Amino acid sequence: ATPQNILSWTDGEALVATGSPFSPVTVKGKQYPIAQCNNSYIFPGIGLGVIASGASRVTDEMLMAASETLAQHSPLVNNGEGPVLPELKDIQTVSRAIAFAVGKVAQEQGVAVKTSAEALLQAISDNFWLPEYRNYRRTSI
Repeated sequence: ATPQNILSWTDGEALVATGSPFSPVTVKGKQYPIAQCNNSYIFPGIGLGVIASGASRVTDEMLMAASETLAQHSPLVNNGEGPVLPELKDIQTVSRAIAFAVGKVAQEQGVAVKTSAEALLQAISDNFWLPEYRNYRRTSI
């Protein structure tokens, strides 16, 4: 089924996210953006949270905290309309929030050493990768 089918069949009541890009769909005069969903929203924050907290393993509750945090950044949830997922331009903010939530749950469950919120946030900042590249210098013709 396509997003158009799903939204038509449900009179626009379905939440649709796909693995491939789709153009927005119009049903009964209302336009619905189609979210492209993949692990790029969740995995960086989970990994960062595990590293920053020093968690010994990933628990189901840590995965749920990551999912719940992503949902808190949904334009649809926050505004009642718009895409299901935040824009990729916001991925750093979302990843940091997910990392913090994952780290806190790891601490609460005893799979990571308890620290203050400030210490966890600092560990997240210290381990956050930024795409910085060396200047290119040509060495041959």
